[in-house]
Amino acid sequence: MQNLTEFLGNATSNKSLSVIIKVCVVIPFFCVFLCCILVMLHIFASHRQFLGTSRYILFACMLINDTFQILSSVLLFLFIMGQVKFAIVYCIPLLFLSTATFQNTPLILATMSLERYVAILYPLQRPTAWRSDRIWIIILSLWLISCIFPMIHYSIGKRDPAVDILTTSVLCKSIVVNSSPIQALFQAVVNILFFAVVAFIILFTYVRILLETRKLRQDKASVSKAMHTVLLHGFQLLLCMLAFTLPITENLIVLHVNWLPEDIAFFNYFCFILIPRFLSPLIYGFRDKSVRGCIEKTFLRCSNKVKPGVRGKL
Repeated sequence: MQNLTEFLGNATSNKSLSVIIKVCVVIPFFCVFLCCILVMLHIFASHRQFLGTSRYILFACMLINDTFQILSSVLLFLFIMGQVKFAIVYCIPLLFLSTATFQNTPLILATMSLERYVAILYPLQRPTAWRSDRIWIIILSLWLISCIFPMIHYSIGKRDPAVDILTTSVLCKSIVVNSSPIQALFQAVVNILFFAVVAFIILFTYVRILLETRKLRQDKASVSKAMHTVLLHGFQLLLCMLAFTLPITENLIVLHVNWLPEDIAFFNYFCFILIPRFLSPLIYGFRDKSVRGCIEKTFLRCSNKVKPGVRGKL
Protein backbone atom coordinates (compact mmCIF):
# COMPACT_ATOMS: atom_id res chain seq x y z
CA MET A 1 0.00 0.00 0.00
CA GLN A 2 2.86 2.37 0.84
CA ASN A 3 4.58 1.59 -2.48
CA LEU A 4 1.32 2.34 -4.34
CA THR A 5 1.00 5.66 -2.52
CA GLU A 6 4.59 6.59 -3.37
CA PHE A 7 4.02 5.64 -7.03
CA LEU A 8 0.89 7.76 -7.27
CA GLY A 9 2.67 10.63 -5.57
CA ASN A 10 5.60 10.42 -7.98
CA ALA A 11 3.24 10.24 -10.96
CA THR A 12 1.36 13.30 -9.74
CA SER A 13 4.56 15.27 -9.15
CA ASN A 14 5.92 14.30 -12.59
CA LYS A 15 2.68 15.39 -14.22
CA SER A 16 2.74 18.71 -12.37
CA LEU A 17 6.37 19.28 -13.38
CA SER A 18 5.49 18.51 -17.01
CA VAL A 19 2.65 21.05 -16.93
CA ILE A 20 4.93 23.71 -15.40
CA ILE A 21 7.60 23.12 -18.07
CA LYS A 22 5.05 23.37 -20.89
CA VAL A 23 3.63 26.61 -19.51
CA CYS A 24 7.12 28.06 -19.02
CA VAL A 25 7.95 27.24 -22.65
CA VAL A 26 4.80 28.77 -24.15
CA ILE A 27 4.46 31.97 -22.09
CA PRO A 28 7.88 33.53 -22.98
CA PHE A 29 7.26 32.94 -26.70
CA PHE A 30 3.85 34.54 -26.37
CA CYS A 31 5.24 37.57 -24.52
CA VAL A 32 7.97 38.15 -27.13
CA PHE A 33 5.44 37.80 -29.93
CA LEU A 34 3.01 40.19 -28.26
CA CYS A 35 5.73 42.80 -27.68
CA CYS A 36 6.80 42.69 -31.35
CA ILE A 37 3.19 42.97 -32.51
CA LEU A 38 2.50 45.92 -30.21
CA VAL A 39 5.62 47.72 -31.49
CA MET A 40 4.54 47.21 -35.10
CA LEU A 41 0.96 48.35 -34.43
CA HIS A 42 2.30 51.42 -32.62
CA ILE A 43 4.47 52.22 -35.64
CA PHE A 44 1.49 51.87 -38.00
CA ALA A 45 -0.68 54.08 -35.80
CA SER A 46 1.96 56.82 -35.43
CA HIS A 47 3.07 57.07 -39.10
CA ARG A 48 0.61 58.42 -41.64
CA GLN A 49 2.40 56.92 -44.63
CA PHE A 50 1.44 53.41 -43.46
CA LEU A 51 -2.23 54.26 -42.94
CA GLY A 52 -2.38 55.69 -46.47
CA THR A 53 -1.17 52.47 -48.15
CA SER A 54 -3.47 49.49 -48.73
CA ARG A 55 -0.63 46.99 -48.35
CA TYR A 56 0.27 48.18 -44.86
CA ILE A 57 -3.37 48.39 -43.80
CA LEU A 58 -3.82 44.74 -44.77
CA PHE A 59 -0.62 43.85 -42.94
CA ALA A 60 -1.87 45.62 -39.80
CA CYS A 61 -5.13 43.66 -40.14
CA MET A 62 -3.11 40.44 -40.32
CA LEU A 63 -1.18 41.42 -37.17
CA ILE A 64 -4.42 42.05 -35.27
CA ASN A 65 -5.95 38.80 -36.54
CA ASP A 66 -2.89 36.72 -35.58
CA THR A 67 -2.81 38.41 -32.16
CA PHE A 68 -6.39 37.34 -31.47
CA GLN A 69 -5.63 33.86 -32.78
CA ILE A 70 -2.55 33.41 -30.60
CA LEU A 71 -4.28 34.94 -27.57
CA SER A 72 -7.29 32.62 -27.82
CA SER A 73 -5.05 29.63 -28.52
CA VAL A 74 -2.79 30.30 -25.52
CA LEU A 75 -5.81 30.86 -23.24
CA LEU A 76 -7.30 27.52 -24.32
CA PHE A 77 -3.90 25.89 -23.76
CA LEU A 78 -3.61 27.32 -20.23
CA PHE A 79 -7.16 26.29 -19.35
CA ILE A 80 -6.49 22.72 -20.49
CA MET A 81 -3.12 22.57 -18.73
CA GLY A 82 -4.68 23.82 -15.50
CA GLN A 83 -7.74 21.57 -15.94
CA VAL A 84 -9.96 24.65 -15.63
CA LYS A 85 -13.60 23.84 -16.30
CA PHE A 86 -16.45 26.23 -16.99
CA ALA A 87 -19.83 26.30 -18.70
CA ILE A 88 -20.09 25.77 -22.45
CA VAL A 89 -21.77 29.15 -22.88
CA TYR A 90 -18.44 30.78 -21.92
CA CYS A 91 -16.35 28.28 -23.88
CA ILE A 92 -18.03 28.67 -27.27
CA PRO A 93 -17.03 32.35 -27.79
CA LEU A 94 -13.37 31.47 -27.18
CA LEU A 95 -13.52 28.53 -29.58
CA PHE A 96 -15.39 30.67 -32.08
CA LEU A 97 -12.71 33.37 -31.97
CA SER A 98 -9.92 30.82 -32.37
CA THR A 99 -11.60 29.15 -35.37
CA ALA A 100 -12.59 32.40 -37.10
CA THR A 101 -9.12 33.94 -36.83
CA PHE A 102 -7.50 30.68 -37.97
CA GLN A 103 -9.61 30.73 -41.15
CA ASN A 104 -9.19 34.48 -41.63
CA THR A 105 -5.40 34.27 -41.95
CA PRO A 106 -5.33 32.58 -45.39
CA LEU A 107 -8.02 34.98 -46.62
CA ILE A 108 -5.86 37.96 -45.63
CA LEU A 109 -2.83 36.39 -47.34
CA ALA A 110 -4.83 35.94 -50.54
CA THR A 111 -6.04 39.55 -50.36
CA MET A 112 -2.49 40.83 -49.86
CA SER A 113 -1.34 38.90 -52.95
CA LEU A 114 -4.22 40.31 -54.98
CA GLU A 115 -3.34 43.80 -53.77
CA ARG A 116 0.20 43.41 -55.10
CA TYR A 117 -1.21 42.07 -58.36
CA VAL A 118 -3.51 45.09 -58.76
CA ALA A 119 -0.75 47.54 -57.76
CA ILE A 120 1.64 46.18 -60.40
CA LEU A 121 -0.77 45.62 -63.30
CA TYR A 122 -3.06 48.61 -62.71
CA PRO A 123 -0.87 51.29 -61.11
CA LEU A 124 -2.79 54.26 -62.59
CA GLN A 125 -6.28 52.76 -62.83
CA ARG A 126 -6.53 51.00 -59.51
CA PRO A 127 -10.08 49.85 -58.71
CA THR A 128 -11.87 51.87 -56.05
CA ALA A 129 -12.17 48.96 -53.64
CA TRP A 130 -8.38 48.61 -53.48
CA ARG A 131 -7.68 52.20 -52.48
CA SER A 132 -6.57 52.86 -48.93
CA ASP A 133 -9.78 54.72 -48.04
CA ARG A 134 -11.98 51.82 -49.25
CA ILE A 135 -9.91 48.79 -48.32
CA TRP A 136 -11.87 48.47 -45.07
CA ILE A 137 -14.81 47.13 -47.10
CA ILE A 138 -12.71 44.17 -48.23
CA ILE A 139 -11.41 43.65 -44.69
CA LEU A 140 -14.95 43.57 -43.25
CA SER A 141 -15.94 41.10 -45.96
CA LEU A 142 -13.06 38.81 -44.99
CA TRP A 143 -14.11 38.87 -41.34
CA LEU A 144 -17.72 38.15 -42.32
CA ILE A 145 -16.73 35.15 -44.43
CA SER A 146 -14.41 33.77 -41.73
CA CYS A 147 -17.17 34.09 -39.08
CA ILE A 148 -19.95 32.45 -41.09
CA PHE A 149 -18.38 29.00 -41.17
CA PRO A 150 -17.64 28.75 -37.41
CA MET A 151 -21.27 29.69 -36.75
CA ILE A 152 -22.37 26.78 -38.92
CA HIS A 153 -19.66 24.58 -37.44
CA TYR A 154 -20.90 24.99 -33.85
CA SER A 155 -24.57 24.80 -34.85
CA ILE A 156 -24.68 21.45 -36.65
CA GLY A 157 -24.47 18.08 -34.94
CA LYS A 158 -25.90 16.78 -31.68
CA ARG A 159 -24.66 17.53 -28.21
CA ASP A 160 -24.76 15.26 -25.19
CA PRO A 161 -28.22 15.73 -23.59
CA ALA A 162 -26.66 15.29 -20.14
CA VAL A 163 -24.53 18.40 -20.68
CA ASP A 164 -26.32 21.66 -19.93
CA ILE A 165 -24.95 24.71 -21.75
CA LEU A 166 -25.45 27.09 -18.84
CA THR A 167 -24.52 25.02 -15.79
CA THR A 168 -22.38 21.98 -16.70
CA SER A 169 -18.66 22.66 -16.32
CA VAL A 170 -16.44 21.07 -19.00
CA LEU A 171 -12.93 21.40 -20.39
CA CYS A 172 -12.97 23.95 -23.20
CA LYS A 173 -12.30 21.71 -26.19
CA SER A 174 -13.99 21.61 -29.56
CA ILE A 175 -14.61 17.88 -29.27
CA VAL A 176 -16.35 18.42 -25.92
CA VAL A 177 -18.63 21.15 -27.25
CA ASN A 178 -19.71 19.08 -30.25
CA SER A 179 -18.31 15.63 -30.98
CA SER A 180 -20.52 14.93 -34.00
CA PRO A 181 -18.81 13.23 -36.98
CA ILE A 182 -20.69 15.61 -39.26
CA GLN A 183 -19.04 18.53 -37.49
CA ALA A 184 -15.54 17.07 -37.92
CA LEU A 185 -16.17 16.37 -41.62
CA PHE A 186 -17.58 19.86 -42.18
CA GLN A 187 -14.57 21.49 -40.50
CA ALA A 188 -12.10 19.43 -42.54
CA VAL A 189 -13.87 20.28 -45.82
CA VAL A 190 -13.98 24.00 -44.98
CA ASN A 191 -10.29 24.13 -44.05
CA ILE A 192 -9.22 22.28 -47.20
CA LEU A 193 -11.44 24.55 -49.32
CA PHE A 194 -10.05 27.71 -47.72
CA PHE A 195 -6.41 26.78 -48.20
CA ALA A 196 -6.94 25.37 -51.72
CA VAL A 197 -8.59 28.60 -52.90
CA VAL A 198 -5.88 30.73 -51.30
CA ALA A 199 -3.10 28.59 -52.79
CA PHE A 200 -4.69 28.99 -56.23
CA ILE A 201 -4.95 32.78 -55.82
CA ILE A 202 -1.32 33.11 -54.73
CA LEU A 203 -0.12 30.91 -57.60
CA PHE A 204 -2.29 32.83 -60.06
CA THR A 205 -1.02 36.25 -58.96
CA TYR A 206 2.61 35.11 -59.06
CA VAL A 207 2.30 33.64 -62.56
CA ARG A 208 0.46 36.70 -63.90
CA ILE A 209 3.05 39.09 -62.47
CA LEU A 210 5.79 36.87 -63.92
CA LEU A 211 4.19 36.83 -67.38
CA GLU A 212 3.42 40.54 -67.41
CA THR A 213 6.92 41.55 -66.35
CA ARG A 214 8.19 41.69 -69.94
CA LYS A 215 5.25 43.80 -71.11
CA LEU A 216 5.36 46.37 -68.33
CA ARG A 217 7.47 49.49 -68.56
CA GLN A 218 7.64 49.98 -64.84
CA ASP A 219 10.66 49.80 -62.62
CA LYS A 220 11.96 46.24 -62.74
CA ALA A 221 12.98 46.45 -59.09
CA SER A 222 9.41 47.11 -57.93
CA VAL A 223 8.07 44.24 -60.05
CA SER A 224 10.74 41.90 -58.68
CA LYS A 225 9.91 43.00 -55.13
CA ALA A 226 6.21 42.30 -55.75
CA MET A 227 7.05 38.79 -56.98
CA HIS A 228 9.13 38.11 -53.88
CA THR A 229 6.26 39.41 -51.72
CA VAL A 230 3.80 37.00 -53.35
CA LEU A 231 6.28 34.16 -52.81
CA LEU A 232 6.52 35.18 -49.17
CA HIS A 233 2.73 34.95 -48.88
CA GLY A 234 2.95 31.44 -50.29
CA PHE A 235 5.54 30.58 -47.64
CA GLN A 236 3.28 32.04 -44.95
CA LEU A 237 0.45 29.89 -46.27
CA LEU A 238 2.66 26.79 -46.00
CA LEU A 239 3.41 27.71 -42.38
CA CYS A 240 -0.32 27.95 -41.67
CA MET A 241 -0.97 24.62 -43.40
CA LEU A 242 1.37 22.84 -40.98
CA ALA A 243 -1.63 22.63 -38.64
CA PHE A 244 -3.13 20.01 -41.01
CA THR A 245 -0.14 17.71 -40.51
CA LEU A 246 -1.12 16.93 -36.90
CA PRO A 247 -2.62 13.45 -37.58
CA ILE A 248 0.46 12.44 -39.59
CA THR A 249 2.97 13.68 -37.02
CA GLU A 250 1.04 12.03 -34.20
CA ASN A 251 1.25 8.64 -35.93
CA LEU A 252 4.96 9.09 -36.69
CA ILE A 253 5.77 10.05 -33.11
CA VAL A 254 3.81 7.10 -31.72
CA LEU A 255 5.71 4.71 -34.01
CA HIS A 256 9.20 5.98 -33.11
CA VAL A 257 8.94 7.53 -29.64
CA ASN A 258 7.17 6.26 -26.54
CA TRP A 259 5.55 9.56 -25.50
CA LEU A 260 2.43 10.21 -23.51
CA PRO A 261 -0.60 11.46 -25.52
CA GLU A 262 -0.54 14.85 -23.79
CA ASP A 263 3.17 15.25 -24.63
CA ILE A 264 2.50 14.46 -28.29
CA ALA A 265 -0.37 16.97 -28.34
CA PHE A 266 1.86 19.67 -26.82
CA PHE A 267 4.69 18.98 -29.28
CA ASN A 268 2.31 19.32 -32.23
CA TYR A 269 0.67 22.42 -30.75
CA PHE A 270 3.98 24.18 -30.15
CA CYS A 271 5.75 23.20 -33.40
CA PHE A 272 2.91 23.26 -35.92
CA ILE A 273 0.50 25.87 -34.54
CA LEU A 274 2.35 28.34 -32.32
CA ILE A 275 5.72 28.60 -34.09
CA PRO A 276 4.23 29.23 -37.58
CA ARG A 277 1.95 31.90 -36.11
CA PHE A 278 4.93 33.52 -34.40
CA LEU A 279 7.10 33.50 -37.53
CA SER A 280 4.55 34.52 -40.14
CA PRO A 281 4.00 38.21 -39.22
CA LEU A 282 7.53 38.72 -37.92
CA ILE A 283 9.15 37.55 -41.17
CA TYR A 284 6.95 39.86 -43.22
CA GLY A 285 7.36 42.82 -40.87
CA PHE A 286 11.14 42.68 -40.51
CA ARG A 287 11.56 42.03 -44.25
CA ASP A 288 9.95 45.34 -45.20
CA LYS A 289 12.55 48.12 -45.23
CA SER A 290 10.16 50.86 -44.13
CA VAL A 291 8.82 48.86 -41.19
CA ARG A 292 12.27 47.61 -40.23
CA GLY A 293 13.66 51.15 -40.29
CA CYS A 294 10.88 52.41 -38.02
CA ILE A 295 11.44 49.48 -35.63
CA GLU A 296 15.16 50.27 -35.43
CA LYS A 297 14.42 53.95 -34.75
CA THR A 298 11.93 52.99 -32.03
CA PHE A 299 14.41 50.76 -30.23
CA LEU A 300 17.19 53.34 -30.61
CA ARG A 301 14.92 56.00 -29.14
CA CYS A 302 14.05 53.73 -26.21
CA SER A 303 17.72 52.88 -25.60
CA ASN A 304 18.67 56.58 -25.67
CA LYS A 305 16.00 57.29 -23.06
CA VAL A 306 17.27 54.49 -20.83
CA LYS A 307 21.00 55.36 -21.04
CA PRO A 308 20.82 58.86 -19.45
CA GLY A 309 18.86 57.45 -16.52
CA VAL A 310 21.39 54.68 -16.03
CA ARG A 311 24.30 57.12 -16.24
CA GLY A 312 22.63 59.42 -13.69
CA LYS A 313 22.27 56.55 -11.23
CA LEU A 314 25.90 55.54 -11.74
